[in-house]
Parts: sequence; C-alpha cells; structure tokens
Amino acid sequence: MSSKEMTVGILGGMGPEATVDLMRRIIKATPATDDADHIRLLVDNDPKVPSRIRYLIEKTGESPAPYMAKMACGLVEGGADVLVIPCNTAHHFYDDVAQAVSVPVLNILELAAEKIHRLYPDINRVGLLGSSALQITQLYAPAFAARDIETVFPDTDRQEALMALIRAVKANTHTEELTDAFNLAAEDLEDQGAGCLLIACTELSVIAKTLKTPLPKLDASQILAERIVKRVKG
Repeated sequence: MSSKEMTVGILGGMGPEATVDLMRRIIKATPATDDADHIRLLVDNDPKVPSRIRYLIEKTGESPAPYMAKMACGLVEGGADVLVIPCNTAHHFYDDVAQAVSVPVLNILELAAEKIHRLYPDINRVGLLGSSALQITQLYAPAFAARDIETVFPDTDRQEALMALIRAVKANTHTEELTDAFNLAAEDLEDQGAGCLLIACTELSVIAKTLKTPLPKLDASQILAERIVKRVKG
C-alpha cells in the first residue's frame, strides 16, 4: 500500500480573500481526475491575527508572532504534515512559527527567489510589488542577495498608492482607479532597471490579472501553490 498523502496546513486570514485565492491556485495546479485526487487542506482562516501593518509600519500594534505560533500548533494538532503562510509580510515571523512546530514550514521568500534565479539567471535586479513593510524590513533582501540579485521598490508616491490599493483589496473596496496604482508602480520599477517583477503581496495576487507590463512577472502566491502541489504529489 502507498504511504498516506501529506496534509497541508494553511495559516490564513492575512487576509481572508488572499487565503481563498491560494486555495484556488492549489486546486488548479493539482493534477486531478476526481475529488480524491486533490490535496487535503487544513485552513485556519483567522482574520483576528494582529495586524502586520500596525506592528511593522505604524509601530502601534502587537506582534503577530505568538498568535501565529499558536495557529501553527493548532494545525499540527489537527493533522497537518507541512505548513504554509500565504502572506509575504507575515514571513517576518517565519522563525517564530517554524520554531513552534516539528513539521516543515515552506518559506515563500526562498521559494520565490530560487524560482526567479532559476528562470532568469542573468537578471540582477528584481522589482517588488508588495506592502511597504517588505521595504521597511528588507524581508526579501537576504534571499535575493544570496543569489546576487538586488531588490527595488517603487518610489515613495507610487508605494503609498500601492499600499492604498492593498488596503482596499482587504476591504473589498478596490476600484479601477485604485488598480491603476498597480501598473504605475510596475512602470516605475521598469524605469529603475528591474529585469522582472515579483507580486509579493497576496492581496495583489487576488488582482494579479490587472497588472500589465512588458517585463516578466511572477507571483509569489502562485509559486507557493505550485511548490505545495510538488511537495505533496511529487
């Protein structure tokens, strides 16, 4: 008999729609002819996780680390064999989660940097489209620097407009006018010499189809979904 297939635990709610978006991506990436062929997902879609924006950007909120570690333990107790965090910014607390459990935790930062370097080995500058918290913490910098790749962000005005869009997606109030900020930020990154773009915010992944750019573009959420399927299905 074949061994039992792994169950994937998802630390969700950051935000809720982004969590559902990842689940859709996993389902679409899974080779299946019947319900039983799909991957078992245990999802804690908990929007009460303390705000990453308030903690990292506004410096007014509590750390999400203890809350996320507790979520992780709950998923493992429920039967999860591997964990994922479908939020780029929340990977600032990756070590807290990984140290709280005995199962592997996939790292979206490493997965994205590895894939970009493999697909585009000659690119040495990547433009990041994500939360300002990524820029403040330079969260992606070590993973890319290890591959001799520089990370760049939109200029201040473009980044602020991008943050307004991210907040609007969380609130489900984004409009076409706000979505323009996505493309303007991409244009700014192209002007800065970025060789490709990475959608590094799961809220932006929800509206990824609205991004128009001549540059190669990858989506961290899609990279994570594909790696989940590869990890479970082989």
